[in-house]
Order: sequence, then C-alpha cells, then structure tokens
Amino acid sequence: MNIKKTVLAAAFALVAVAEAGAPLEIGWGEVDITPPPTKRIPLCGQYYQRLADVKDPYHSRLKFVATAMKKGDEYVLMGGMDNVTVWQPFVDRVRARVHQLVPEIAPEHIFMGCIHTHSAPAIRPSGTPRAEEMERKQPDVWGPNEYSDFALERVAGAYVEAWKGRKPGGVQRAFGQARVGHCRLALYADGSTEMYGDTNRPDFVGMLEGEDDGVEMLFTVDETGKRTGLLLNVACPSQVMEANYQVSSDFAGATREKLKKVYGDGFRMIYQIGAAGCQSPRDLVRRGRTEPDGWHDDMVQMLSDRLVKCVTEAKAAPVQRDVVLKYECRQVSVPMRRVSPETVAAAKKELAALEQKWPGDSAWQDFLAQVHVNEKKGGPGPYDSKLHPYAVMDVDKAVLKRAAEQDSVKEYTFEMHVTRLGEVAFVTCPFELYLAYGQIIKARSAAVQTFIVEKCGSGGYVPTLASENSVGYSGGINVGKVGHEGAYRFCDLAVDCINGMFNEK
Repeated sequence: MNIKKTVLAAAFALVAVAEAGAPLEIGWGEVDITPPPTKRIPLCGQYYQRLADVKDPYHSRLKFVATAMKKGDEYVLMGGMDNVTVWQPFVDRVRARVHQLVPEIAPEHIFMGCIHTHSAPAIRPSGTPRAEEMERKQPDVWGPNEYSDFALERVAGAYVEAWKGRKPGGVQRAFGQARVGHCRLALYADGSTEMYGDTNRPDFVGMLEGEDDGVEMLFTVDETGKRTGLLLNVACPSQVMEANYQVSSDFAGATREKLKKVYGDGFRMIYQIGAAGCQSPRDLVRRGRTEPDGWHDDMVQMLSDRLVKCVTEAKAAPVQRDVVLKYECRQVSVPMRRVSPETVAAAKKELAALEQKWPGDSAWQDFLAQVHVNEKKGGPGPYDSKLHPYAVMDVDKAVLKRAAEQDSVKEYTFEMHVTRLGEVAFVTCPFELYLAYGQIIKARSAAVQTFIVEKCGSGGYVPTLASENSVGYSGGINVGKVGHEGAYRFCDLAVDCINGMFNEK
C-alpha cells in the first residue's frame, strides 16, 4: 500500500466533506462611476470622437456592480461595468488594489465584463503613451488615464463591499425568452455583407448569422428566500444610444433600475453579454416599421421593459443552497488569424490606389465630414459608413500588418474564467464572440444552463468563416486577432473545462 497516496486521498476527502457542509455565502456591491461634468465627457465606441452634450450630458447613470460567492475554500468575484470594454491593464490595477485592501482575495479570482455601451468614457488605452498624448491634446476632456483613476477606487470598493457583505444564501436558476438581439449583418447576392446594411435592396438575400432570444438568469436569495440579486445573461450588447451625445448605461442600466422597483432598492444586477459579436438591439428586417428604430430612448425603454417582464415572469427552478462551487482561471492560447498571400496582394493593390486618391489624412477628414452631415439629418443611425475609403484603408493596413507578424506571433493568449455553481456554468472570454460559437459551447456543455460572458477583456471580434469571407465590418482582421480556427479551439477548451467540473468528458 502507498501510504502517501492514502494520506492524500484522506485529506482530499476531508476537504470535500468540509466544503459540502459549508454554507454558500453571497455578497453584492454597487457603485456609481458616472464622471462629473467638470470636463467634457468623451463617449467611446465609434471610429470618431463624440463629446457629451454640454447642456444635457446625462441620459442615465453609469454603475459598476460586483458579486462575491464563497463556499468553503472555493470562491469567485464577478463584476459588470457600464463601459464599452474592460481594458486588461485596468483590470490588473483593480485586482491589485482589491488584493491590497483584502489580502485573502487572490487577484486571479476576480473577473469583470461590461455591458458594451457606446456612451461612456474610455478606460482604454489607459496607462499608455497614446492615452497621455490624448490628454495633452485635450486637457478639457476626460482622458483614459483620468477616468481610469476616477473609476479605480470605486470599482475596487464594490468588490470589497461584496466580499465583506457575504451572508449565507442560495441560488435559483431561471430561463426565459425576450426579443432583444438581432443579427446586424445584411448579406447580399454577391456574397458581401454590411453592418446595418440596407435590407430593402433587391439584392438582399438575408441576414448572415442567426439570433438567440434565450435569457439565462441566476438569482441569489438570502436566508429567508428573498431575492437579493441577479446575473442576467443576454446575447446582445447594450448599445441603443450609440449615436447619441449623452452618457448612458442604455437598456442594461434601465433594466437594472427597473428591477429595483420590483425587488427593492437593495437588489443588484449584473448584465452579462452572451456570445453576441454579430448581434445588435435592432431588427433590420422589420426596419423600425413595427417598433422603434432602435437608436433612441424609446427603444431603451421598450427593451428594458421586455427584459423586466422576462425576469419577473420566468419560471424559476427551486432555490438551491447546498450547491457545488468550483472555480478556475486558466491561461489559454488559440491560433491567431492568418492572411493568405492572395489577400495580402489584393490589400497592397487596393491600399496603393486609395492612398494615391486620398493622400495624407484627406480620407479621414472626409470620413468625419460625412459623419457630421449624416448626424444633421437625424433619424436612425449609423452616421458613419464602414464602406468609406478610410475604413477600407484601415482593413488593408491591418492585413499587411498581420502578414508581417503572423510567422512570429502565431497564438493569442488570454484568461478564461470558468465557474460551476450548482447546475449552472459560467465561462468568460475577452472577445466579441459570434453567436454560433456560444451555441456550440451551450449545446456541448454538461451544465443545465451555461452563461457565456464575452468582453471580459479587449480581444476584438471573433467571426465565423462566412463573415471572414464576406469582408464586412466585424469580419475584418482590423478589428479582431482571432478567426474561426481559434474560435473552435476556444469552444473545445471551454467545454472541456466546464465538463471537467461536472466530471464528464
């Protein structure tokens, strides 16, 4: 008999028994991260800069919400930020500050996503020379460094509040359906696509990708069974207000505030974006003929009402208190997207012709002028064209840059956080992951419900092969480092880790 193995097995068994008897502890934290109007407020998310209206800068408040869950020695801290993205250096600063304030919290046990609003100040590229240059050129505007510093203590404080406020409780999973996200890529007969393209054209042949109206929900409850919070996972970014000139937490924020009226002011909600790199809150087939056009506050109210109805009417499973909690943070690598010699040759030829026609920054200036002309017309957006020569040149330059690097930089490495909480699993990625990949993970997962949490970082779009071939925005290599091959690898890694937590192959 191997005495060492026997002792280790006994020790693991004792830990398992102890954790099985330990209560599930849950805490929540929420903080306002809306910048004051001491400076002009930039609204990040487009190619061009938008500064919030001086006279009426606020549509709604920006928040950061955190939850901490612990059972025995296992624990995880999740967060959701009202921003366009979560820049990894900012996440690292937050983790370091939380660990400094509460040393027992290991930094790798913290992750955060975002609602992907296009109506909040940038935290990217905070801490870089580019950010410093931006702040030198516009001292009257909130810069990425300034806003990151402003948000840092607040965000860290929300995590600490959640951790220190933990109390015994339970979880209650639920599932519902709500029309929120729609494919935003119009497909034409020649195989090309256009984001928010005209679907009234004779050569329109359908939308490139599908839709998913499923809404994943996980409620938390206290010892009395009262609902205290919600993890709400929807395959759609919260960006109705993306062409407006006001700070806004969009329909995700509106949903959060409306749920407080249902469950009480202390109720907390984190909005998580599922795999939605090809999705938006606009139905391009009906073209605003049966509901608001999807670019203004009326759509914010409609979608938030729709989600509140979904949440309050969803049939929930029984509350579970003695649940399994497992958590893992892995550094994983997937293949970087490559470009073919034919693609490189075509990009060189096209770029040379465009640069001759549009020397210097003339294409950029024309792009901006076109945006402002379109803005004055009003009505639905978008006001910028991803088919403009400036945008085409941006893609060509990215192709040539990737060609120069692809033999030396072959993989993209990132953090993948996986959590099992009873019958539910969460898996994160830094990408804007196309819908199809989320469907693969959910279908193959051993969990009853699987929450894909995208935008936990800034890894760019991960398109399908069809989108790569169609050359439309979000399928281009200028806005994404990983292609379909890397996506399938990520799906395998995610499913293997989830199913390992459920002891299934």
